[in-house]
Parts: sequence; C-alpha cells; structure tokens
Amino acid sequence: MPVVLALLALTLLAAANRYLWLRLFRDTTRGPGRTRRAGAVLLAGGWALAIGALVAERAGAPFPLQRILAWPGFLWLALSVYLLLAVLAGEALRPLLRRLLKRRARAGAPARAPAAPARPEPLPVGKRPEGEAAPATPLAPPSAAAPDPSRRLFVSRVVAGTAAAAAAGTVGYGTYGVLRGPRVKRVTVPLAKLPRAAHGYRIAVVSDIHLSPVLGRGFAQKVVDTINGTQPDLIAVVGDLVDGSVKDLGPAAAPLAGLRARHGSYFVTGNHEYFSGAGQWVEEVRRLGLDPLENARTELPWFDLAGVNDIAGESEGQGPDFARALGDRDPARACVLLAHQPVQIHDAVRHGVDLQLSGHTHGGQLWPGSLLAKAANPTVAGLERYGDTQLYVSRGAGAWGPPTRVGAPSDITVVQLAATR
Repeated sequence: MPVVLALLALTLLAAANRYLWLRLFRDTTRGPGRTRRAGAVLLAGGWALAIGALVAERAGAPFPLQRILAWPGFLWLALSVYLLLAVLAGEALRPLLRRLLKRRARAGAPARAPAAPARPEPLPVGKRPEGEAAPATPLAPPSAAAPDPSRRLFVSRVVAGTAAAAAAGTVGYGTYGVLRGPRVKRVTVPLAKLPRAAHGYRIAVVSDIHLSPVLGRGFAQKVVDTINGTQPDLIAVVGDLVDGSVKDLGPAAAPLAGLRARHGSYFVTGNHEYFSGAGQWVEEVRRLGLDPLENARTELPWFDLAGVNDIAGESEGQGPDFARALGDRDPARACVLLAHQPVQIHDAVRHGVDLQLSGHTHGGQLWPGSLLAKAANPTVAGLERYGDTQLYVSRGAGAWGPPTRVGAPSDITVVQLAATR
C-alpha cells in the first residue's frame, strides 16, 4: 500500500508540473526554443532542490549542505503550490479575456465594408484579348470563427504573468510574516476550580518554533524577546522546538536560556523532537533552564501543571502516559495539561483535565492546508470546549518546511486564567 500511494503521489506531481509547463511556457511562446527548455529546467530543478532539502534534513546531512538546500528548496515547495492554484484560477479568466478582445476588435472595425468593384462580364475564350491572362479566382475570406493565434498568445501571456506575480507576491508576503516574528495573541480562559487568588494568572504559550537550517538563532531571539515582553507568570513550550540535532541546532536554541517568568518555563516534546533526537533535546532544554515535563506533573500554588510526551514517542517506547502524569492528584484542584497534539484531548477529558494547551497544527500554515488540518485534528486553532475540558490550540511561532505562512499567521498566546468563584 505505501508503494501504491507513493506512485500515485509521483503521478499527480508529474501531471501538475506538466500542466504548469504547458500553461506558463508552451502556451506563452510561438514555438520550441530556449524559453520552453528553460521552463522545463526550472520546474525540474526546483523540485530537485525541494526533494533534496527534505531528504537532507531527515537524513542528517552535513549542516552546511542542509542550509544550502533549505532556502531555495522549501521556498519552491510553497511557490509551486500557489503557482498551481493561480494558474487553475486563471482558467476562468481566459474565456473572459477572449470575449473582451473580440468585442474590442469588432468595435474597431469599419461600420460598412467597402463595396467590391463590379466584375466585368467574362469574355468568351475566343474573344479575350491576346496576351491577357484569365482573372484569378479570389481567395475566400478567413472564417470569422477561426481562432486568432496572436490573440490566443496574448491571453496566455496575460494569464501566466498574472499567475506568476500572484504566486510570488503571496509567498513573499507569507515569508516576510514568518521572518518578522510571531505576534502576541491574548485569550481569557475561565476555570471553575481556579481559586480567586489566581485570577488573571498569565501563561505564555509557544509552540512549533521549528528551529532549523532556515530559522536559526536570530529567530529564536525574537521569540524569546516577544515572550519576555508579555511578562508572563509561566511559560509553556508545547513541542516542535527543532528540526535537527543538538549538534547542529544547539547554538540556535541558546537564546532560550533568556526566558523569564515568575514560576519558570516548562517544555513537552512534539513529534519533530522524535525525528531529531528527543532524549538529547530534553537534556539540552533542561540545561537551558526549562523544566521538561515527561509524563510528569508539578503542583503550583493554585493549580496543577502536567505534561505528556508526544504520540510519536510511542515508536521509541516513550509515548504519552496520562496515568503517570495525572494519577493520584487532588481532583478538587484545577489542572492545566501541556500536550503537543490536539488529538490528545480525548485522554485529557477522561482524566479530568480542566485546560489542555497544544500546538502541532500551525493553523494549516499554507492555505488551503487548513482544510487538511481540520480533517486530522479536533481543533485547528483557538479555544474550544470538550465536555468539562477546554482545549486551546496555538498556530505556532515558526514554520515547518517553507518558512512561509498564508492565512495562518504565527502567534505566541498569552492565556489568562480567570476564576469563576
């Protein structure tokens, strides 16, 4: 089955790129030549870089090579998505442009065609003057229904140029939004068991920072400065901190040592930590001053704070253990759970958690990815209630793969707890 799915994916990818080449290069040129060849090289080369970037990251290739491949490769992934969407949208524009050009051509034509000169009566063959050739048979006028090649070429160039500009602009703006750094979002969450003394308690929630060959130390420093600027009581880093090893990305994560909160900073693993050496990263974040909650719980003055490992840890025998993290606790106390994936909410409900803080979805990251995210997650972004348990899902601070977000801006959320009694 995996082989069949892989072949299907390759077939769809080849068909999509063939379609892009036809619309962007073949239909916009008068015939075979350098432009068409360059288009084929551009499309094939872009995908070679993209696949190379993905393989290099997962295979742990030398970090300088990862950095060389990452920027062009991952940006091509995003650009190809929006090129395809823009060219498909352009199909609706083509007939409208053709009609407009036809109307303009008709409006510019003379109102009445000039009268044809009278034909002289043909002379009998024997009476034609000597040396005079027989009159040529007039050519039939071109059919009005025949397509005008120059008009078709003009329409193709307008649509292709508009699609390319729209795709480049979308990816450019989405990339700027990520590199600029996440914005602060504030959410108030009432908890029935929270004592009045804890009313207004602030938890800075950050997920999916995704330090990588693209997002490095400078990006980590922006995240730290933004979090510290909110002056939180507690900081919760809910997984997917990195895409790479401690050896390669340890220097990029170093600014996390500067996180400041009255009751400390806590960390739980995400699925990407298990692609990057989760055990080493747990030790590294501990060295940086964060407190990893590996299926563990700590009792804060006014509520319990618990954390569970990500589901991806099951392949290494380190999956989530809710009984270990939440067993034997006082059910009269409010409980806040850090769990990377929203799908863990169902276990949280069974264990009487009041509030689960998650990430993982990126809010879809690249529209229309939000539609796929909705199919795989109970909540894609924001606050929702499941029985007596509330779930808050952050869109995340960084980005995986393309350093680009479209329709899902990055955020760091300050969750303010509110007492209801």
